[in-house]
Amino acid sequence: MLIETLTMLFSRDLNILKSEIESYQNESTIWKIQNGIANSAGNLCLHLLGNLNMYIGAEFGKTGYIRNRALEFSLKDIPRKVLLQKIDETIVVVENALNTITEEDLKIEYPLLVLKDKTSTEFLLIHLTTHLAYHLGQINYHRRLLET
Repeated sequence: MLIETLTMLFSRDLNILKSEIESYQNESTIWKIQNGIANSAGNLCLHLLGNLNMYIGAEFGKTGYIRNRALEFSLKDIPRKVLLQKIDETIVVVENALNTITEEDLKIEYPLLVLKDKTSTEFLLIHLTTHLAYHLGQINYHRRLLET
């Protein structure tokens, strides 16, 4: 039951991410920072995709993904079309990987130390949904603030 819910939430929110990136009227604004805005929407998008591809795709989907977190925040001016393609690819990776997880797997310790302390797989997956939602809000605010 939880796996189905998580799959639905990740799919929903990754599709919202796609919609947010598509909604920028000026593509260059995706990468804009100003007045104390530390991260562009493009960098937050890359960060979210790196996060999910690492902690879900590589760990459960065995995709072989190797994360370079620093690049998530330093890369700039990747075309919108490429970001949208990466979002679509991540949706597939996350759905496929979540399909490999059993209810029993949720109760065991997640194999990587991601947060301050070790957690169950269930806790980490729920954390990843809230992390995604948190940054979605930042991206939405970024777009509305810089395109007015």
